[in-house]
Amino acid sequence: MKEILEAILAGDPSGTDFGALPVPDSYRGVVVRREEQEMFAGLTSREKDPRTSLHIDEVPTPELGPGEAVIAVMASAINYNTVWTSIFEPVSTFKFLERYGRLSPLTKRHDLPYHVVGSDLAGVVLRTGPGVHAWKPGDEVVAHCLSVELESPDGHNDTMLDPEQRIWGFETNFGGLAELALVKANQLMPKPGHLTWEEAACPGLVNSTAYRQLVSANGANMKQGDVVLIWGASGGLGSYATQFALNGGAIPVCVVSSPEKAEICRRMGAEHVIDRSAEAYVFWKDEHNQDPKEWQRFGAKIRELTGGDDPDIVFEHPGRETFGASVYVARKGGMIVTCASTSGYLHQYDNRYLWMNLKTIKSSHFANYREAWEANRLIAQGAIHPTLSKAYPMEEVGQAAYDVHRNAHQGKVGVLCLAPEPGLGVRDTARREQHLVAINRFRDA
Repeated sequence: MKEILEAILAGDPSGTDFGALPVPDSYRGVVVRREEQEMFAGLTSREKDPRTSLHIDEVPTPELGPGEAVIAVMASAINYNTVWTSIFEPVSTFKFLERYGRLSPLTKRHDLPYHVVGSDLAGVVLRTGPGVHAWKPGDEVVAHCLSVELESPDGHNDTMLDPEQRIWGFETNFGGLAELALVKANQLMPKPGHLTWEEAACPGLVNSTAYRQLVSANGANMKQGDVVLIWGASGGLGSYATQFALNGGAIPVCVVSSPEKAEICRRMGAEHVIDRSAEAYVFWKDEHNQDPKEWQRFGAKIRELTGGDDPDIVFEHPGRETFGASVYVARKGGMIVTCASTSGYLHQYDNRYLWMNLKTIKSSHFANYREAWEANRLIAQGAIHPTLSKAYPMEEVGQAAYDVHRNAHQGKVGVLCLAPEPGLGVRDTARREQHLVAINRFRDA
């Protein structure tokens, strides 16, 4: 691994024959272990601690198959799916690996007593398998997390509809929180040259998810002038939704949970910000009953900020805690576009406000390759910026996941894998200088 890292740090990929460098037989990866699936039995979600379930183990390098690539991972990031994996909710991800392993002799590689996690990466191609022509050893890349077999006709209009569509590093093994990763070649995209490794690693999952959910015709198909209510607007997913709304001529109404997070939204350019902690909204009276009066109070606050307009689009991802309010506040004929459900999957809402007002609930899940490519192109152009707030060394990945689990973070939390320190990997210094203030926005918070 030392020889690979030295070649990458030399900063001139074209001057090194990466295909001639030896790929080690094993590497360090962040794993959960099958034998520990029941370690949190009887605990609430909040009591479950990723610092005890995430381990750094030396694992064998997987066999390279057709259409695949082995990547030297310089940096990765924490997504909420890593939190779910680490606390074995809503199910243990070993169930995903078992199911995938039954598909073919090649996918059997993924069904192991350990799961190397992580759905983001920035790094360098080391090897490509048969049938890969668009990428070669030495290419600097980022990866999106859609793993798809594409043997069914159902996936050929939109790969997210393929029956064998999976999220890499969550529903497959050999993810990005590691020194090496195994990906399909159609997950790869060019690394934006003006970003460091850790900055480039952060947008992949959340940027693409926000693009499909808000911008794509497969999602809300946002247009100029739309009022967009964005929950968690300074967080890993919401921070990209806020940027897409501003960049696309929409009017974001940003909902956050602290004055510090409210300030981040204003620094991104948002004018309408609701601090839930200051307003003290409590949408649930108790575990079983919501409070419609709080929905009404929340809706009145939105109209106060917008000059009387209700949201055309509600960008929903907290789920159970907020969904009733989201359905209520959307305008007549408006759309609630939903993914994730980080506060709970079982949503409750008053159907009268949906049905009698012709509102639409639209589901959205990650992004197809074209959507991910477009979202990455906007990052490369400097139209959308990474929202990295902090980068941990891989040895502290448990703490990084714990921070996300407890919502004690801003934007995205990065993890250095092979990169020995932050700040490496910038190739386009002119573009970086042009966008440096925006790039550092979350770090300065």
